[in-house]
Amino acid sequence: MSSFMRLFGGGGKGGKAPTPQEAIQKLRETEEMLAKKQEFLEKKIDHELMTAKKNGTKNKRAALQALKRKKRYEKQLAQIDGTLSTIEFQREALENANTNTEVLKNMGYAAKAMKAAHENMDIDKVDDLMADITEQQEVAQEISDVISRPIGFGEDYDEDELMAELEELEQEELDKNLLEIEGTEDVPLPSVPSTSLPSRPAKKKEEEDEEDMADLEAWAAN
Repeated sequence: MSSFMRLFGGGGKGGKAPTPQEAIQKLRETEEMLAKKQEFLEKKIDHELMTAKKNGTKNKRAALQALKRKKRYEKQLAQIDGTLSTIEFQREALENANTNTEVLKNMGYAAKAMKAAHENMDIDKVDDLMADITEQQEVAQEISDVISRPIGFGEDYDEDELMAELEELEQEELDKNLLEIEGTEDVPLPSVPSTSLPSRPAKKKEEEDEEDMADLEAWAAN
């Protein structure tokens, strides 16, 4: 029992427990060692099988001894296969546990950082801050409105006087248009030309009359 405990780093009450990384490394080394032994046994099994075939019935005793050794090696190989499966399962479980530990450790670290970030903050302070921001935005908008408003120095005009002046201008424009229309009555119209239009040649007219008569007779015959 003491050798078993020494193998896995235990024993003393005050002994320091190995870290997950150290234990995983030990298990990987054990897997490599067993894999090498597994390869060695497979070669021995092949050798004993060849020996048994070689001797056959010619040397029955040697052949049987070779088959016995082959069976023994196969039993050891089966035991190593089972041991490797157990170690692999243990290593994967330890790796998962180590991963979970690291995840929880990092989550705890992040939680502490978040707590430190919110240490001087609460809902009331956030509400006050948002109210201040809203108020300052309103002030900024009012300032922008004032700055963009046109400034007119000495522009205190009577709106009635401006409207009367506008009506006078419109009346002047209307009178001007009327005068232009009346002036067009004195413009002389173009005279009718005194020369008569050229008449159609008589010969051509007779030909057209003959064609019209022929068409009429053809229509009457139908």
